[in-house]
Amino acid sequence: MKKTLLAAVLGASIVAAPAMAEDVVKLRVVGQPLATGLIQKNKEQPFFETLQEKTGLPVEVNYKPLDTTGIKDVEELRVLKSGMFDLVSLRMSQVSRDEPTILGLDLVGLSPDYKSGREVAEKFSEVVDKRLQERFNTKLLGVWPFGPQVLFCKHPIASLSDVKGLKVRVYDQNLAQFVESVGGIPVPLGFGDVHQSLALGVVDCAITGPSSANSAGWPEVTTHVLPLAFQMALNGYGINLKTWNKFTPEQQEKLQGAFDELVDDIWAYSEELFEDAKRCNVGGQPCDTGTSYDLTEVAVSDQDLALLRNGVKEISYPTWAEVCNKTNPQCADDWKKVLGESVGL
Repeated sequence: MKKTLLAAVLGASIVAAPAMAEDVVKLRVVGQPLATGLIQKNKEQPFFETLQEKTGLPVEVNYKPLDTTGIKDVEELRVLKSGMFDLVSLRMSQVSRDEPTILGLDLVGLSPDYKSGREVAEKFSEVVDKRLQERFNTKLLGVWPFGPQVLFCKHPIASLSDVKGLKVRVYDQNLAQFVESVGGIPVPLGFGDVHQSLALGVVDCAITGPSSANSAGWPEVTTHVLPLAFQMALNGYGINLKTWNKFTPEQQEKLQGAFDELVDDIWAYSEELFEDAKRCNVGGQPCDTGTSYDLTEVAVSDQDLALLRNGVKEISYPTWAEVCNKTNPQCADDWKKVLGESVGL
């Protein structure tokens, strides 16, 4: 009798073991490229590597930076939808080619500072999340910024209007049209070509984040910086809905809570990096995360802010809305409902 009972118990254990193993959710994660620097290195990767330990959730995480996967950033939503990966650190500007609604988070002139950028992200994320769930089987877990994209010039400037007649490096059509509206000559250039182009006079000015500019040595070939935020360079986390639904409601709440904490942390850290790089670029102290240079910092005037703010109504919003409405007829209306009042639309 005892042997029979023991055999039954052992048999039950053998049967139960695979069922317990199946309870572990394997998360194949694509992160930001290694080349993007400190947010990826100091915040994102450690978060995923300690996710199981921190939350106690039954997860097994396999985290890979984007530039080690062979996948292009423009393909991120497609690999999420296909289930090739379970969770992706979305590069919003790049994936907006597949879903233009996303760009409503970061129109040129919409977010002149971190506070307004956070408000925009919180208000419009629900619209983006709904669209991603419908079209890409993806839930949006949070949105965060690399930080304000600002203006560097190799000519003396005292305000934004001084770019009139100057050749300005831009990275998308929305930004190009804004630069044109203030009299500049937009020149599309990849980031890697900018330093040499500034040195050779192919362009007179260029736009990027202070930290990126510092690491790429732009202050070596420029003289002035105008810390006016054209865009916030937003990113986000998306999880495949099939993977999300493997978790119980309680586990989903715990996982969402972990991402909420990470996003809060990155918003704060991004601002610290921005402020530090701003100091480094103009020879200020402390300079903890970059190389010290001696650029002249141009004070942002009320007129500069007004030009940028008016640009939302007159240029960046109408340009984007026309494109977005072609694939999502509700796009512009949804945007105006949650953000229109704040910019006078």
